[in-house]
Amino acid sequence: MLRVRRRTRVRERTDVTAEGWKAPRAAIAFFCTVLQVCFGTVYAWSFFQTILVRQAGWTFTQGSLAFCIAIFSLGTAAAWAGQLLPKVGPRRLALIGSTLFAGGYIIASFALRIDSILLFYAGYGLIGGIGIGLGYVTPVTTAAKWFPDRKGLVTGIVVMGFGIGALLLSKGLAPLLVLQTEGDLPQVFLWLGIVFACILIPSSFVIDDPPAAQVAPWKQPAQVGPYLKSSQFAIIWIVFFFNIAAGISVISFQSELLQEVWGLADPSVEPAVLAEYGATLIAASSVCNGLGRILWAWLSDRIGRVAVFRILLASQMVVFGVLMTESNPWIFSALVCYVLLCFGGGFATMPSFILEVYGPKNMSKVYGAILTAWAAAGITGPLYVGYLKDTYPDRAVMYCFLIGILMLGAGYLFSYLLDDDRVRLGRPTVKQTLERYGIPVPDRP
Repeated sequence: MLRVRRRTRVRERTDVTAEGWKAPRAAIAFFCTVLQVCFGTVYAWSFFQTILVRQAGWTFTQGSLAFCIAIFSLGTAAAWAGQLLPKVGPRRLALIGSTLFAGGYIIASFALRIDSILLFYAGYGLIGGIGIGLGYVTPVTTAAKWFPDRKGLVTGIVVMGFGIGALLLSKGLAPLLVLQTEGDLPQVFLWLGIVFACILIPSSFVIDDPPAAQVAPWKQPAQVGPYLKSSQFAIIWIVFFFNIAAGISVISFQSELLQEVWGLADPSVEPAVLAEYGATLIAASSVCNGLGRILWAWLSDRIGRVAVFRILLASQMVVFGVLMTESNPWIFSALVCYVLLCFGGGFATMPSFILEVYGPKNMSKVYGAILTAWAAAGITGPLYVGYLKDTYPDRAVMYCFLIGILMLGAGYLFSYLLDDDRVRLGRPTVKQTLERYGIPVPDRP
């Protein structure tokens, strides 16, 4: 009996430090996921974009620019958050990000009320995007530190929340608020800001780092700068960028693209019904986005991170090729869901990849820097699709997926400059390379 009590005490101490009470790591993982679900609602933008184009007279380019600014601000702020996280701690950073995110919706509400598209960009895009960026890095990095023995699976679960956030908004909160406010978008955005503030701010108070004893030891250089300037980091960034750019171009317009395909297949369908079909696709694809983050993270623990990225890129090239000419809306929807499955897979695999290569002490800084690929892709993907929709409405779908194939192909080629063993060990010597292929190396006298 005495032994059992001693073991229990030791187990409880893993959640307590000299700084005070720490929540059990299961609770940490849960609230990290809650934060990600709320932040991930940004991927339901196409739900609002279609309404703004039809009711407010926005062009597709104007609508996509709001999403571009949000994603660019997200990725840029995430890079800054990676540098800031070790200094201010996860709790404070999560609180700041949550406040900015909710505040961005409230500012966007006021912008719609006074019909100011520039203020909308500043609120929803800039301020809200910065909030997501500050908040996004915190749950992922913190959860990985709490679960060094399950880092691939746990980071996959946490970022899965970001993937399914669009489901919460497109099939839950947004339609309900649109119905309750009788389509008054300023009120919809105002209530979204209030709801997110009520969920995110209390959840942020639970987020904290584990006791120092629970963080796996890792010997590494004092500065991260040399890593960020290396060719290895550049190649990882490029591969990540192309996978994101292809997927985010679909995310930003999936509802509108499906409505176009369905309208051509059955012209008798009413616009309101088409909008419902589009919202359903957003919800279904967000589930795939979330599931992909668990599936590919689990697979990457078994076959390697680089191998997973090659599968993601190669399989999507085939899918994009079919999407170029696919006229069946059901098949089109299924293929879009697969693209989102792969899109989520890239985000699930990358945290563990960075953790393995650079270690837990450098993870927040390097992972934040790698998320600048997200910022760049957020500008590239939605903008070219919006331009094609406005300029070549009849051929926009084909052109969009053709450009996607080219981006995926470039990422696939760059992935062959990476190797799981080489990445973990650093640049190999001639001796290491020869020994790897079974070539005997004579010892020097």
